[in-house]
Amino acid sequence: MKLITDWFRQQFSNPQVVFLSLFLLALFVVVVVLGDMLAPVLAAVVIAYLLEGLVYILEEKKLPRLLAVLVVYCAFLFFVVIILFGLLPLLSAQVSEFVQQIPSMLASGQNLLLKLPERYPEIISAQQIDEIMVLIRTELTSWGQKLLSVSLASVMGLITILVYLILMPILVFFLMKDKEPLVSWVGRFAPRDHQLVSEVWSEVDRQIGNYVRGKFWEILIVWFACLVTFSVLGLQYAMLLSVLVGLSVLIPFVGAAVVTIPVVFVAWFQWGFGSEFMTLVVAYLIIQVLDGNLLVPTLFSEVNNLHPVAIIVAVLIFGGIWGVLGIFFAIPLATLVHAVLNAWPAGEQLDAGQQGS
Repeated sequence: MKLITDWFRQQFSNPQVVFLSLFLLALFVVVVVLGDMLAPVLAAVVIAYLLEGLVYILEEKKLPRLLAVLVVYCAFLFFVVIILFGLLPLLSAQVSEFVQQIPSMLASGQNLLLKLPERYPEIISAQQIDEIMVLIRTELTSWGQKLLSVSLASVMGLITILVYLILMPILVFFLMKDKEPLVSWVGRFAPRDHQLVSEVWSEVDRQIGNYVRGKFWEILIVWFACLVTFSVLGLQYAMLLSVLVGLSVLIPFVGAAVVTIPVVFVAWFQWGFGSEFMTLVVAYLIIQVLDGNLLVPTLFSEVNNLHPVAIIVAVLIFGGIWGVLGIFFAIPLATLVHAVLNAWPAGEQLDAGQQGS
């Protein structure tokens, strides 16, 4: 017990460490406790932070800040309009068509499975095939019930979307326009000696900024490459599948493996095990290889690479806390933890801080 007490006394005798700990605790409490209520504000803060990089580039070209904010903000609104009225209707139509084709796909899959006991009786039996089909039907029934519950709650979901569409653009604009007054106001509540927090924020700002910009371009490049490949080869639901592949890069390790299943399944249902199917699979694997071995090292050369074990642990922990959003933001959150650990004073620094105080 004395060992633990001495450790706490040594670590938290430094005022900067105390302030950093309180800052992180307050941030965690706000996100966990008030996250649902403040979701539009938090989302607007994230978007404004991402757009700030473009504003900074325009300011470096001698453009006044207000004009730079207006240019970036108008570009952001144009991008949102394209997504809402260009991409989403197309995706919605392809999703509806895909759902209607699911029974036919399952029938084809069942016929293929029923042939396996005849070809490989020593590996799989007809009883095992029946159990697999029962399991698939059960899972589909469960998914159908979930879709029904979502459709019943669509009115509340529509209201929430409308609130986001109205409040978020307004919040984003004022957060960008009044960045300096807002930062100065928040800084009034910080102690004069907050060097440790400044170091952590500087590291997080650099790392997460590079990471987010790299991921944005990676999503666009992988999406476009898959869209062109799938369209040229004539694969059904090319836009839907290419969007899924592009977004899969947000989920470390798991995303690419999971999204491969619908791509291969749709290709098999459309062509069977023929030359077109093999061409599609080979082209898709080439895209994945180029993404992992050429695109990622190029885009993320300035980002400190986290160890794969650290990434997997971050995905498990933050995914368990915040679900899908936690998985998406696992690497940025792991970067935050990494920056805190790097900036945390060592024993010698703590001893020097005690002597100075």
